[in-house]
Amino acid sequence: MEKQVPVDVLYVRMMGSFSLTYKGVEFAGGKQQGTQVALLLQLLLHNRINGVSRNLLKAVLFEDRDIEDVSHALRSIVYNTKKKLKEAGLPPVSFIRQEKGIYYWTDEIPVREDAEVFEKAFRDALEEPEPEKRMHLLHSACHMYSGPFLQGSGSVIWISQEAKRYRELFHDCVMQTAELLRSEHRFKMLLDLSRFATGVDPFAEWEVLTIEALVSLTRYEEARVFYEEALERYIEEFGNRSTEYVREITRKLGAQLVYENESIDDIQNKLKDDHKERGHGFYCQYTVFQEMYRTIERVMERAGEQIYLMLCTIVDSKGNPMRDGQRLNELSNRLADAIVTSVRHSDTVTKYGQGQFLVLLFNTTYENCSIVQNRINGRFLSDRQRTGVQYDVNSVIFTKK
Repeated sequence: MEKQVPVDVLYVRMMGSFSLTYKGVEFAGGKQQGTQVALLLQLLLHNRINGVSRNLLKAVLFEDRDIEDVSHALRSIVYNTKKKLKEAGLPPVSFIRQEKGIYYWTDEIPVREDAEVFEKAFRDALEEPEPEKRMHLLHSACHMYSGPFLQGSGSVIWISQEAKRYRELFHDCVMQTAELLRSEHRFKMLLDLSRFATGVDPFAEWEVLTIEALVSLTRYEEARVFYEEALERYIEEFGNRSTEYVREITRKLGAQLVYENESIDDIQNKLKDDHKERGHGFYCQYTVFQEMYRTIERVMERAGEQIYLMLCTIVDSKGNPMRDGQRLNELSNRLADAIVTSVRHSDTVTKYGQGQFLVLLFNTTYENCSIVQNRINGRFLSDRQRTGVQYDVNSVIFTKK
């Protein structure tokens, strides 16, 4: 987009980060983004048509600070801004003008703002009556969105509002483009679009479109691997405590998966655990653990098998649960290894929260749970270790009498 801008036009980047480029020279970006000069320029350049009121400028530039002479402070910032623009090589014009308490960017220097270009391209595409042209225009418009509006400045109210609006426009643009691509069976373009959307707007569930495109292209194994990797990213980002959201994204991603037709023997071989180790427990993601638990509640009671749920929590020297820190991360990794190597091959282990693990112990007794705890302690605790593990055990299924 920048290559299309004439050299005498001020190119303004608002998406992802803030920067100004004039005659191929970039300035006012990077660490300058949150300065008062940058905040003034962001307001004026983004609101070139209607201008910015004195009251809004004061609110954004000074917030709740107690300044004796706000008008003088505002004049000083305007003066410094003009000085910096002149030093950056812009033509010696009156960059900022004021009319009846409203501040405007000068008409003498034309501006091209990326956020404005994206919005116009999207709205123009919607006006195109011919579906094929509209599809390509929308696809092109989507790729003009290069990240959240003024990312990192969300604490400023007007910026957070605009960031939300542009993100919603991008979402609409992607969804309408996807609908047209789907109807025309352009699944390679859909794959490109979904991957781009995931890159600029992560954790917005665009992975659903990626899996749909891969399956439609009969790239089943690639879709399966992508599903597992995407689910792992969501769990890592949101944590197991956001279980409802993780369950929902699991459902959405899984609903798109389709596998190539195979024989029952081939399917059964794929269902088998290729990484199992005799004498070690089965370590899995929390969502898998949760589904196993619910399945047990539904069907295992008839078997008359005793099953116990054990919670292992890392505690400090005073017996209080540890919450965060590098030390806790190290202890969590050690405890995970200690648990997996201490339980039986049929038992299931998962990480729940920071320093917490859940274990499903199959076909055992309450008394035997303490034996498991002793084995874990033997592998986890050292002579000088002041931290420990707190164990809590509940019965899942009792033997029928």
